[in-house]
Amino acid sequence: MVPESLLKKRRSQAAAAQDVEQKKAESKKVSDDGVLKTAAVDDDNYNTSRLRQVIYKRAQKYQEEYTSGERAVIAAKRAAKQNGELYVEALPKLAFVIRIKGINKIAPKPRKALQLLRLHQINSGVFVRITKATSELLRIVEPYVTYGYPNLAAVRKLIYKRGYGKVNKQRIALSDNQIIENALGKYGIICIEDLIHEIYTVGPHFKQASNFLWPFKLSSPSGGWGVPRKFKHFIEGGSLGDRQSNINSLIYSMN
Repeated sequence: MVPESLLKKRRSQAAAAQDVEQKKAESKKVSDDGVLKTAAVDDDNYNTSRLRQVIYKRAQKYQEEYTSGERAVIAAKRAAKQNGELYVEALPKLAFVIRIKGINKIAPKPRKALQLLRLHQINSGVFVRITKATSELLRIVEPYVTYGYPNLAAVRKLIYKRGYGKVNKQRIALSDNQIIENALGKYGIICIEDLIHEIYTVGPHFKQASNFLWPFKLSSPSGGWGVPRKFKHFIEGGSLGDRQSNINSLIYSMN
């Protein structure tokens, strides 16, 4: 004899399965002229599953793009070495800027430049597209910041761990892809991997993606700055100014 509780469970499962089939059947309707057209299916699970598939395929595509780019650079370096030539990589397009000095005795011009870069606090950081205009801004604020050219791992770590979005002038954690889609969906950016790709490759909608990201609030470097003269230029043994690829190790120590 089958228990009553098991019978109820089977009946509810059968009803649920029948409801799903009915929704699928209703999703296809025939118009007046006899053309078959598909209507939207009000099924949250179905839509979520499709969105996850899209996001997965995009992430896979981006990874293939990154890998092929790295292999192309390696192949070019090897070819240049075999021919007795020197391979010069393309100029960087992306910089990460960190403010490390306060506002005491700061002139109006660098103060305004820091405001334009959205660096209002010590240990705050932003992504910047390298152009003639931004290069001039970096030159003006160099006595107050350090910057360099981040790799993919550093960009990903920053956005995943310290990433916050600006929604209605509020700082919102990027805990759900829906937050990104609502803000940047019209630019084709619907998930965090899209956001990382747009920032790292300095895509056509870099400005919108960068402005959506709230300036990163970083911690002081683990173990301190490790230099006796913090407010000297990096090449003089200090911490200020352009540190090129060395920015990656600093990002990891401040993240």
